Amino acid sequence: MDNAATTKPCAECVKAVNEAMENGFGNASSLHGLGGSSNSMIARARKTLLAAVTSTNKPFDGSVLFTSGATESNNTALLGSLHRFRPHGKKIVSTAIEHPSVAKTLTLFEEDGLNVVRLAPKDCDDFVEALVNEVDENTALLSAMAVNNETGFKIDVPRLYKEVKQKNPRTIVHIDAVQGFLKVPLDGDLISVSGHKIHSTKGIGALFIKNGERILPLLSGGGQQGGLRSGTEPVELIAGFEAAVRAYSGCEEHFNKLKTRLLDGLSRLEDIGINSGADCVPNIVNFSVRGVRSETMLHSLEEDEIYVSSGSACSKGKKSDVLPAFGISDKDIDCAVRVSFCAENTEDDVDALCNKIAKTITRIRR
Repeated sequence: MDNAATTKPCAECVKAVNEAMENGFGNASSLHGLGGSSNSMIARARKTLLAAVTSTNKPFDGSVLFTSGATESNNTALLGSLHRFRPHGKKIVSTAIEHPSVAKTLTLFEEDGLNVVRLAPKDCDDFVEALVNEVDENTALLSAMAVNNETGFKIDVPRLYKEVKQKNPRTIVHIDAVQGFLKVPLDGDLISVSGHKIHSTKGIGALFIKNGERILPLLSGGGQQGGLRSGTEPVELIAGFEAAVRAYSGCEEHFNKLKTRLLDGLSRLEDIGINSGADCVPNIVNFSVRGVRSETMLHSLEEDEIYVSSGSACSKGKKSDVLPAFGISDKDIDCAVRVSFCAENTEDDVDALCNKIAKTITRIRR
């Protein structure tokens, strides 16, 4: 139950990767038939992803750039747009709950003289409205995650995109959709996604680029992917990514049942704080078991092969920099647990989790 960190590759993905390794291993830039076959696989995958990321019945109006994952996609979106931010003093609007691949890049921009404004959900009654209000004629970029990876807090992305463009059509809107892809409606000029969050393999991601947007490449070389990302395309991983998108079966109804079961089980325990509210997606639930430190709880659950986390996998056990932006106290952060579901999780899994938490509380708090 740590699927926000990574997911198990689905059978369809594994099959597609193996078949591509055996039958589609040609270099997509080669002029012979084997290269053409690989190129066709990539083109088919692009078409599938464009149809999957849109918030309407029409495919996304743009192109797909395949990357090594979300960190590269986010860096490509931000650094590739940097030529639009000159002269110094241009404004960037973002949030205090971003993934490090966005947050640290924005810090570099600040050090370079750009004005970065970060808003925290705890300070805003209407988060979308607050973000839009910060946009002015000098705002070059707005970058926000669709779904927060630690609490599941979600933003109405189509509304955000529409209102930002109404206020300043020149503002680039970048959406980190790593946790939101295939789960919430999306829109943006640049949208980052990752394969291993939706039952594909690690090492593959994508950046969606709306028609009319121009970014500069981070890598120089052979000019693959329209010159935006040089390097031989990993056909096998791309084929697996497409298969995982086609096969994805997670649905809000199932996740809601699991979340309801979890919250009901936690309500029977003493001194539990729920950190994920009604404005969060149902597949991510963050809560605090007061009196039991996160690391202690995680290792106790692991004894029964129950796997959860204390927050972002990228933090490697460090105290969350994100939870304070939701108004969560340091004391509750020290004992925070994140549970994140996939389609294969069951209510029996949730019951096992709650039972083990209860036993751990009895052992530690006595």
